[in-house]
Amino acid sequence: MSRVWFTSDLHIGHGLVAGLRGFASTGIHDDALATAWDATVAPEDTVWVLGDISAGGSTGQRNALAWIAQRNGTKHLVAGNHDGIHPHNRDAAKWAQAYAEPFGFVGSGARRRVNGTEVLLSHFPFDGDHTGISRYDQWRLRDCGVPVLHGHTHSARQLSHSATGTLQVHVGVDAHGLAPVSLDWVTKVIGE
Repeated sequence: MSRVWFTSDLHIGHGLVAGLRGFASTGIHDDALATAWDATVAPEDTVWVLGDISAGGSTGQRNALAWIAQRNGTKHLVAGNHDGIHPHNRDAAKWAQAYAEPFGFVGSGARRRVNGTEVLLSHFPFDGDHTGISRYDQWRLRDCGVPVLHGHTHSARQLSHSATGTLQVHVGVDAHGLAPVSLDWVTKVIGE
């Protein structure tokens, strides 16, 4: 039976992020992410990656796309600020073919039903940033009272609320032991 998973902020090959996560090298970091993914996701599963597969840059993105292609599951991407395909990048169209190879869907946002509840998928939460400054406001989805699954914050905090009280569910690897989180977990926290 296939399952659905969510993850974000892999940052494959990103030295600064690997160091902040306590890894001595990007190779060790990337191997740890691969181990967590491979132990969790079966070939018939679906994984929604909510942005930031790498540090950016041409070589980094190509390496991260190859890493993604080697992982189990059907993968979909909601692009983040470090992804060349995100529309905030001037050259986003140049990356369309490269990102289409490992990902079945690529967009800047998406919508799903979770146990009858509509949720939005975005790299960005409605409110919050890991820098203390709200960046990329023009690319954040509008808070219309619907829960959002997101990444971007690099926080260990899994749940928060927007300024208007809307649930924000952080699915990034920093909050989940480097592993993707299951639809079952998302269903549970949205229902609480």
